[in-house]
Amino acid sequence: MGEEQFDGQGGLEERDERRDLFRYVTAEYAIDYLAIMDLFTQTLLTDLSAAEVSEALAKRGITLSPESAEERCNRLVRWANLMPAARDPRVPTVAALRYTRARFQITRLGGTVHREVTKILHLRDGAREVARELLGSMAVLLTRILRQARQPRSVDAEVLAADVTTVFTNQAYFADSIRDFYAYLSSVLVRYDLAGEEYTSFKGLLLEYVHLIDTDVSRHSPAVLKCLEELQPVLDRVLTALDSLPGLASADGAPVERLPGRQAEDWAQLLSWYSGGDGGMSGPAQLRSAAESALGQLLANARRMLAPGGTGGARRSELLHLAGLFAQASVEEAHRGFSAAFGAYPARHLGFGPEEPDSRSTASTSWWDAAPVDVPVSLRERGDRTARGRASRVPDPGMDIARLQEEAARELAARRAAGAELAAARTLSGVRLTPAARDLLLELVSAALARGKSLTEAVRAEDLDLDVAVEVAPSEGDTVVRSLDGDTTFAGVALTASDAGADRVGDAPDGAQGQVAGPGANRQPPSAAAGGSQ
Repeated sequence: MGEEQFDGQGGLEERDERRDLFRYVTAEYAIDYLAIMDLFTQTLLTDLSAAEVSEALAKRGITLSPESAEERCNRLVRWANLMPAARDPRVPTVAALRYTRARFQITRLGGTVHREVTKILHLRDGAREVARELLGSMAVLLTRILRQARQPRSVDAEVLAADVTTVFTNQAYFADSIRDFYAYLSSVLVRYDLAGEEYTSFKGLLLEYVHLIDTDVSRHSPAVLKCLEELQPVLDRVLTALDSLPGLASADGAPVERLPGRQAEDWAQLLSWYSGGDGGMSGPAQLRSAAESALGQLLANARRMLAPGGTGGARRSELLHLAGLFAQASVEEAHRGFSAAFGAYPARHLGFGPEEPDSRSTASTSWWDAAPVDVPVSLRERGDRTARGRASRVPDPGMDIARLQEEAARELAARRAAGAELAAARTLSGVRLTPAARDLLLELVSAALARGKSLTEAVRAEDLDLDVAVEVAPSEGDTVVRSLDGDTTFAGVALTASDAGADRVGDAPDGAQGQVAGPGANRQPPSAAAGGSQ
């Protein structure tokens, strides 16, 4: 029923009031309301009182007192699902008169709504077969109607009415089944987890059944359209013959809802469904378009599952397995599992190999310290790691070589400065050195002491690259070297630093001299020196 009809009747408010017809489905005590409506719709001309409703519900296992049953029925009357019925009650006692005086019966709209509600509540959420065989019978019936319309003197109005009603009923059933089938296809095709056996079975359904429907529609719809077009010039004869049959007339003059096919608008809508009307798409064209769209979506799902990144496969089973683990885990285990499953912790730097702006950033670098990275759209949205676009640049080792040379030069300059500082100190007892010079002194003393097990004479260690030498001689006192990070005590030795080319302290004229050790000598753990940082 169109909105124009409500406007013409000034019935917009009536349309809003009709929404109350559906309230009992979701209202409180909906189970009671549904059971009461079942009682009123199971037979024709049902007329029940509140006490009879309570008694009938008790037989179904629903306990509802007569007072509550009367309250529920009055609420249904307010929503226009029921209406009061006037009939003299016959009760055995005066007490029973209280709940039998008010009687109820179902309204026409209330019955229609409840039939649809019951149908929806019992429908299976799955595919519905398409009544494709009705197209062929419609073509036969329309041919027979056209033959009778061309011979008005021999028209059998009763047979003609039966054929017309069957044509429109078949068309309504066929259109409803088509809409339900493609609604089911759409709900399945949008599923991201469609894979495996489910995908295979659905592929067979789509390729075979949809092709079967399209074949039947392509074969029969031209014949139906041809009959409807040829029927238009003689349609008045059909309508006149149908009007000659006895019909229903309302006692109060209200319009009566006629059977389909009794008005010219019904035939115009039927013709428009097959021809497309004024520039619109016909029903068969819509079916072919929907089939092509479904096949395209099926191919898109196949490409997603075969993607090289491997992310197109269904994750349904994996997610169900993960949900099962979460259901059995404690709170702490669930947090750890979530971090491990979704990579939420620890945050890692995403490296792009040669394309990495800073080569020092690795996978272990915290994202907090690393520079931001622009993640490609294919990786961010689909997890696809396939390389696209231009080839990656070849890393240039020249920059790394230059950087290493600069670092080596800085290190050598620092060691030479430490050597010069150490050589200038000469006698090292009580001097203050930088940490770098003190570390160099420790290296040279270790190299000198490594030459012998006991320190009976002076030994000398040199570093020709740094141009510094240290002589270690036995002594009754200790040598203390001070630095910013602490003092270093060399027990029982005297230390003297000099240039590498200078003569050792106390060299004898006859050439007797102590042992000399360089940085490259085979070093042994010092046994005579006792030093430590304080």
